[in-house]
Amino acid sequence: MTGVPASAAGGSGAKPVRGGKLGSAAVNQASLWNIANLLTMLRLVLVPGFVLLLLHNGGYDPAWRSFAWAAFAIAMITDLFDGHLARTYNLVTDFGKIADPIADKAIMGSALICLSYLGDLPWWVTGVILFREIGITLLRFWVIRHGVIPASRGGKMKTLAQGVAVGMYVLALTGPLATLRFWVMALAVALTVATGLDYVRQAVVLRRRGLASERAAAAASSRTAGVSGASGESGDRGSAGAER
Repeated sequence: MTGVPASAAGGSGAKPVRGGKLGSAAVNQASLWNIANLLTMLRLVLVPGFVLLLLHNGGYDPAWRSFAWAAFAIAMITDLFDGHLARTYNLVTDFGKIADPIADKAIMGSALICLSYLGDLPWWVTGVILFREIGITLLRFWVIRHGVIPASRGGKMKTLAQGVAVGMYVLALTGPLATLRFWVMALAVALTVATGLDYVRQAVVLRRRGLASERAAAAASSRTAGVSGASGESGDRGSAGAER
């Protein structure tokens, strides 16, 4: 759940080369229904199903929570695969750019909110994680004209820690495993805050560099226009002298 949205559709429609790894142009299809988009759509469909499974029978039935965990795990796995497929085979399109982050935030947000509603997870934990995820998404849009903030290794670790921690809370764990999930969630929250601050720093630096580049380009354009204007005036004076 971190990084640039990846699922997509569309492309050149070239046929794959038999016996070799598919190139990016070879896998593109001029259709919405490619494998990366289908996985993203599956993740979106899993969100309401996951919520119903988790809250079924009051939300405290171990069997139903196991089913909910299975749905959550499938959603997390498809998030990894659709991104990999889209990047490897150049399946990035407008649909994927919009649907992929929505699916990511929807499954994680619904899990956190449901767990807090059931009293398994403090609301402040849910608030911190959701505030960070939504804030970083808005931050990316804020600086997008200056460049893209790349997904960091810390961001990937954060995503993994969040997925494991939330998955452990979805399961009806007791004893040492219940204690372990507390520390995994603590690690996830720490990584969430640390990587969020790092993304803010990167965004500020990226925006400053972008604005500096724009000012330098504007200054260069003004100097070029001034030189052209001066040359034109000199030519006009020379022509006037020749006529006299």
